[in-house]
Amino acid sequence: MIKTAVTTALLAQLALFTAAAQADEAPAHGKALYKIYCTQCHGVNGNGKGVNAAFMPIQPRDHTDSAEMGARTDADLFKAIKEGGKAVNKSVLMPNWGANLSDDDIQALVAYLRELCCKAN
Repeated sequence: MIKTAVTTALLAQLALFTAAAQADEAPAHGKALYKIYCTQCHGVNGNGKGVNAAFMPIQPRDHTDSAEMGARTDADLFKAIKEGGKAVNKSVLMPNWGANLSDDDIQALVAYLRELCCKAN
């Protein structure tokens, strides 16, 4: 009985530690993904001035704009990344990345977007 209680407590602590470690790693993982998938349009600084932006009739979102980004929930950002801009009534030029990225990857991107928009202040 005591052995089971100790094992359960250790497993619970391990789960909490793992969740905390993943939360700390999420923005760094999101930054790496952002460089691969997002910078062409949103720019290396996230300001919407990527190399493709000059050729786009609808300009990419400036992810450093804290007012604009603050108006978006994490769920909205997740949906826009996973399903594309059209899914959240934004630009149809924003592709859906759901077939390329896992939900964990998308959550990491959302975490990085939050870091990106807030550090500009």
